[in-house]
Amino acid sequence: MLGHPIGHSKSPALHNAAYKVIGAHFSYTALDIEVPELPGLLERVRAEGNWYGLSVTMPLKNAAVALLDELSPVASTLGAVNTIVCTTPPDGGTHLRGENTDVPGIVNALRYAGVRERPRAAILGGGGTAVSAIAALAHLQASEVVVFVRNPAKAADVLDVASKVDVRASLEPFAGAADAMAGFDVVISTLPPHGADGLAATLDGQGGEQLDGALLLDVAYDPWPSALAAAWEKRGGTVVAGIEMLLYQGVEQVKLFARAGGYGTLATDKQGDVINVMCDAIGVGRRKPHEQNMAG
Repeated sequence: MLGHPIGHSKSPALHNAAYKVIGAHFSYTALDIEVPELPGLLERVRAEGNWYGLSVTMPLKNAAVALLDELSPVASTLGAVNTIVCTTPPDGGTHLRGENTDVPGIVNALRYAGVRERPRAAILGGGGTAVSAIAALAHLQASEVVVFVRNPAKAADVLDVASKVDVRASLEPFAGAADAMAGFDVVISTLPPHGADGLAATLDGQGGEQLDGALLLDVAYDPWPSALAAAWEKRGGTVVAGIEMLLYQGVEQVKLFARAGGYGTLATDKQGDVINVMCDAIGVGRRKPHEQNMAG
């Protein structure tokens, strides 16, 4: 796993539990890498030829795109990857394909929480995870998406992606987010840890409308509960921990990496076992069989 900062990541526990249950002899570790170091690391991956995949988190999701040999249709549309699959073509070398499993990760986390079609939604933040949130909300046929950003100039990609996936979206100043939250069915915070603490303090301190069950998915899961999640619940809203998104996007990564490593569809065939050991590894409740049918 690549990113910065990364010491808090639960992905190694998540992935290693999955590989153990399917009998894959993989080693999955976290590497603290910042954007300037990424080209060198990927050159090392190409040279060594014994990597099957990499997970990519902030701030590398956009930077990785131009360094890969191929992008999946979703990753190409979004201009962001969270997964790199490494394969060896017949003519040798290492082929790097960018994927984006954040989209099914968000969709399945929201569906597990009970969200159905056509929610009115908001996104906090305009970076690499925000474009994945746009695509996930398109999958749920969101009636409208409002993206709250601090710097509109840096969020142009979000509106571009919204146009590509046919979602009605607009940008609004982040300063007005607190007053608007009660008007949404679903809010997805794509901000890094503590990135929404100021918004949380405003929500916690202001009077006005209750959130009345409106659902928040906060992708930042450490520390947990986040200040935003605590303030949200205090105002009567419902919270989905970001670790749910981590779980579901991780399941899709395991399937991709297992296939690249020569284990075929084993992770898909044993999906129920994979999901449950991953739940155990990160301390969330196991899924019932009918909850293991996921959107891909």
